[in-house]
Amino acid sequence: MASQQPRSRSRRFLPPDPRVTEPYRLTPQLALRIGILGTILLAAFAILFLRLWALQVLSGSQYLNAAQNNQLRLIRVPAPRGPIVDRNGIVLVTNVPGSSVQIRPADLPKDRAERLALLDRLSQVVGTPLRRIQRAVARGAGDPLTPITVKRGVTERVVYFLSERRSEFPGVEVAHTYLRHYPRKALAAHVLGHVGEASKGQLEANEAIELGDEVGQSGVEAAYDEFLRGTTGQAHLRVDSLGRPRSGIVPSEQPLPGYALRLTIDARLQQAAEAALRYGIQTAIANEAWYANGGAVVAMDPRDGEILALASNPTYRPSVFVGRTDPRKLAPLLNRRVAAEHNVPILNRAVAGLYPPGSTWKPVTALAAMEEHVLSPDEPVNCTPSYESHDHVFNNWTTAFDRAMTLPEAIETSCDTYFYQVGERFYDLGPERGHPFQAWASRFGFGVKPGLDIGPQEDGLLPTPGWRRLTFKNPEERLWKPGDSIQLAIGQKDLQVTPLQMARFYSLIANGGRLVTPHLGLQAEQPDEDAVRATVQTRFVARAPQVVDLDPNALAKLRDGLFLATHGINGTATAVFGTFPVKIAGKTGTAEKYSQAHGQNLDQSWWCGYGPTDKPELVVCVVIENGGHGGSAAAPAALKVFEHYFDERATEVTPVLTD
Repeated sequence: MASQQPRSRSRRFLPPDPRVTEPYRLTPQLALRIGILGTILLAAFAILFLRLWALQVLSGSQYLNAAQNNQLRLIRVPAPRGPIVDRNGIVLVTNVPGSSVQIRPADLPKDRAERLALLDRLSQVVGTPLRRIQRAVARGAGDPLTPITVKRGVTERVVYFLSERRSEFPGVEVAHTYLRHYPRKALAAHVLGHVGEASKGQLEANEAIELGDEVGQSGVEAAYDEFLRGTTGQAHLRVDSLGRPRSGIVPSEQPLPGYALRLTIDARLQQAAEAALRYGIQTAIANEAWYANGGAVVAMDPRDGEILALASNPTYRPSVFVGRTDPRKLAPLLNRRVAAEHNVPILNRAVAGLYPPGSTWKPVTALAAMEEHVLSPDEPVNCTPSYESHDHVFNNWTTAFDRAMTLPEAIETSCDTYFYQVGERFYDLGPERGHPFQAWASRFGFGVKPGLDIGPQEDGLLPTPGWRRLTFKNPEERLWKPGDSIQLAIGQKDLQVTPLQMARFYSLIANGGRLVTPHLGLQAEQPDEDAVRATVQTRFVARAPQVVDLDPNALAKLRDGLFLATHGINGTATAVFGTFPVKIAGKTGTAEKYSQAHGQNLDQSWWCGYGPTDKPELVVCVVIENGGHGGSAAAPAALKVFEHYFDERATEVTPVLTD
């Protein structure tokens, strides 16, 4: 029998290998450390739990009240609008401090009935119709945190009343603001324009404008709004849950005032022009032109188009749009029916009033005829009491002349029958020549907007055969007849122009053939009490004049005629300008226009001209609505403007009934 081998030991019971790390074993020291750490963590969690319990249970109401009394509200701080001054620094528009009542929609009562009752009470306090307040609130519904202005320029009595009863008017605030102030009242109202709360269209067109902002709505206030408006600042206010202030207002971003705007207007000449316009109306009425009730004056530098005075009558006070607006005072400006009864005071007749120019148009006819070589200035043309063409008789304004005249004499006497024949010569050119008369008139600035930097402005009506075909339905009326060209030659029938267009044309005569662009803005400046030291931020450069290639001889002959019209023995304005120390040249005009208000044709009184004749520096154009003959109303008014500008006086003025 084989002997039995001994069993080998298992490998798991091999002795430890010093090269291998000993497996982890829980020792008493380690267990003690873990116990201490666990105790610390348990204590920390216990403390946190107790603190949280204390905050929520023991002090919950206290901290809730604190949270409700620590709401930060962002406040927009309005920037003072820049002042407007004349060319010499005379202040035309500035600011005064004021108060406005505002609503924050988010703070209004949630209950509809309570909200309506609150708005109704507010309406009675501030004097704003409830419906208007409701429309304003609805308009700002998309931005409940932005305040809505209910009324600007409220009295101190209203401020005190609302301040003492804040709890009764949740969501209603009284804010400090700036109000436009017009130290010279109605002076240059149509030039300055007014400001108002931004409309929906203005908000959509300009991202820099926010709901409730005041922006320019007309005149230079609108045209230069981006310079005048300034930049709104910001501040913070701590309020409670009811919107009641719990701290003072803390500015975070200061507002930047708008720039000062300097105009080309001369305030003293503007005042003289407005006084002259009133004088012209009164003179017309004294001469039995009983319906004279309005008009316009334009005074412009013919060298560069700077407007020195721009007057329109009837006028208004821009302050009616500021603060506590009175519907009765605004009605003549905003209500069509009431405005018509007051002869539309808000209409700027200098740039938007449309009139037939009458005989002040004859220089247009003369220049166009000489340039087209249908007339020679020294050619004798019969000036007769009447002129017959195609079985129709056209009368002269006077029967005093029955002889041949050259162009300067025809301008001097304002002979209608002379220009009737010139008009027919244009008609006889035939359609193959196009419409050269109207083409030249267009080059002289008619039928297009003058390009003034404020609006609205009209382009007038320069009638053409094509215009008649498009305008009228009756086959007979659609035809351009000889009478259309004949009457166009003396500035009548369908032709319509603005006083500014006429001033622009007479500037072209005065400066030798350059069609300037009229403008009112001179420069934007950093506001300074000393206007001489004001820092110019932006200088507004006028557009370069359009050079109209004119025959120097033709222009000289026309100037001779305009001088004879104010100094010749038969001049239609010699009785007005003949004794004035400064030599003035110009033309009277009497234009028939149908008046709907009076149901008849009435004469519009015109005068346009320039001086001094050797070196023109001022063009004046005046129209007196329903004022009769040009020499009896418009010319004397224009003389008043020249007298002030040159600081000279005519020794004798004898108005006469002239064309």
